[in-house]
Amino acid sequence: MTYPNLIAYRAPKGKRYVTGPEYSGRETVNIDGSLTIRNVSVSDLGLYVVVVILPQNQRAIGYGRLNVYGPVSMPTLLANNTTVTENEDAVVLTCDTNADFTDWLHNAKILQLGERMKLSWDHRTLTIDPVRREDAGNYQCKVSNLITSFESAPVQLDVQYL
Repeated sequence: MTYPNLIAYRAPKGKRYVTGPEYSGRETVNIDGSLTIRNVSVSDLGLYVVVVILPQNQRAIGYGRLNVYGPVSMPTLLANNTTVTENEDAVVLTCDTNADFTDWLHNAKILQLGERMKLSWDHRTLTIDPVRREDAGNYQCKVSNLITSFESAPVQLDVQYL
């Protein structure tokens, strides 16, 4: 029987150690059954299965998911327009990022979304329509994953009114 996703196999009491087709040279199956992966990369993420052969050929199966997070890059905030007219124009702010999570700041405080504000499904685009004078100020996007976070440089929104 072949196991195309096999990394390695260790026989009871460490008598036999066999590597499989997914073995890269970075993995070690330890005597206690645990798996060590050195120099982990994003390509290692996924579901891992361990099968233990017990006495009388019984099997115990365990599962674990490995998530791998790389650092997020510094986000860039883009605006379709930075000088707008109150109650006439809309503004679209787009956060260019590779991050998992995006929050929005207005004048260095977490933005409280109002009825005229809409976020895209991935939270990377903020639309304000129509713009009002209280929307004027500095906007930033704050991006993060489980290990790092960064804030974009501020974009100043000027709202003109009659």
